Order: sequence, then structure tokens, then C-alpha cells
Amino acid sequence: MASFPAILQSEWTKIRSVRSTIWTLALTFVVTLGLGALLSLLTKNNFQEFAGDGPFDATSTSLSGIGLGELAIIVFGVLAVGNEYSSGLIRVSLAAVPQRGTLLTGKAVVLGALALAVSTVTVFVTFFVGQALLGEHSTGLGEPNVLRAVLGAAAYLTMLCLFSAGVTAMLHNQTLALGILVPFFFLLSPILSAVPKVKTVAHYFPDYAGRRMLLVYGESGQPYGAGAGFLICLAWTLAALAGGALVLKKRDA
Repeated sequence: MASFPAILQSEWTKIRSVRSTIWTLALTFVVTLGLGALLSLLTKNNFQEFAGDGPFDATSTSLSGIGLGELAIIVFGVLAVGNEYSSGLIRVSLAAVPQRGTLLTGKAVVLGALALAVSTVTVFVTFFVGQALLGEHSTGLGEPNVLRAVLGAAAYLTMLCLFSAGVTAMLHNQTLALGILVPFFFLLSPILSAVPKVKTVAHYFPDYAGRRMLLVYGESGQPYGAGAGFLICLAWTLAALAGGALVLKKRDA
């Protein structure tokens, strides 16, 4: 069996050799930065209309592009795992690494490290560009909870990527995974969050929990804050990866 460093090297080679995965990471950066910059500029030029009654969250405003950047990082997580199944390469991988849990762990480590690196660069660049565009309404990393929110944004995108990878490993099909994940995050979750009788359940979905991590100021009426949001999002991520490992061990490739 290959050593774990060799598995990591192999997974890194697989990811960088598939052009679509690289493009989705680049798209995560471009979309998050572009939309965040646009909304920051619009907020500055229409501050009275956009600010609202409570304290103005300049950090959340500059990072608002994450709402669309999520889609690209989800696609990256799905493609990074699903390409092996669609191409049949998973059989070669399992022949080289019969211990399936070790194989998925290596894949998760590489995916997580790459997603974290890209997400960290993305959120910090987006934050600084957004603050520059907000002008006199801007904030700084030294202000209370601002650095935590920026780092939380990077952690959220990373966990979202790993969650998507875990779901894909469970389904063994990237088309099916995208067909479930995209409607869930961009249709079902927002709709349920607006329905009074079921919104309490939707508050514990990974996207809602993750976005609590981006807020500098706590919102009144919310069931929990950034710390609990991190733990809930982490629990979803670990559950998805554990489910993927279980299916990989029990089911033929």
C-alpha cells in the first residue's frame, strides 16, 4: 500500500490535472471579489438606503459576494471527487490504496488544504478591496470581531467544499450530487428559512450556520452566534465525510 505522503501527492496530481477543478477555484475568487466590490460600492453611494437601522456591518458587506462564491466552491468539491467516478479512475485509485478510508482521508486533506488556501486569499483580498470602496464607512481588522469574521468566512467556504466532497463520495455521481446540493443551498434552504413553521429547522442547515460566522454584530432574534455556527457547520462537514467513507467501504466502486 502506498504511504500517506504518496497518497497526498497522488491526490494533488489528480486535482491539478483536471482543468475544470482549477477553473472553479479561480471562479470562487473572481465571483466573491467582484460581487463583494460591487455591493460595497453600491452601499457607499447609497449608504442611507443600504445601512438600515442597526449598526452597519462593513465586514459582512464587503464579503457579501460569498453568497454566490459558494456555488463555485461547491462545484469544486463535487468535481474533485466525482471526476474519479465518472472517468473510472476510482478503480485504479482503490487498487493502489485498498484501505478506502485512508484514500478518502488523503483526498479530504488535500481538498481541505487547497480550499482553505484559496478561501483565505479570497476573503482577505475581498475584505480589503471592499473596505477601500466603502471609504468613510469602512472598518479594519483591528476592530472587535472583524478578524474573526474574515477568518470565519474562509473556514465556511472550506467546510462547504468538504461537505460537498463528502456528499459526492456518498452518491458516487457528480451529476446527482450537484442536482441535490445546488437546489438545497440556493432554493430549499432560503425558502424554508422564510417559512415560519419550519424556519427553526432551517436555522441548523450548514449554510445558515456558516453565515453566522461572517457577522461582526449579533442579530437580535437569532438562535445562536458565530461560535455555535462554526460547530454546527463543522458537524455537517464531518458527518458528510464520515458518510462518504462508510459508503466507500461498503459499496463497490
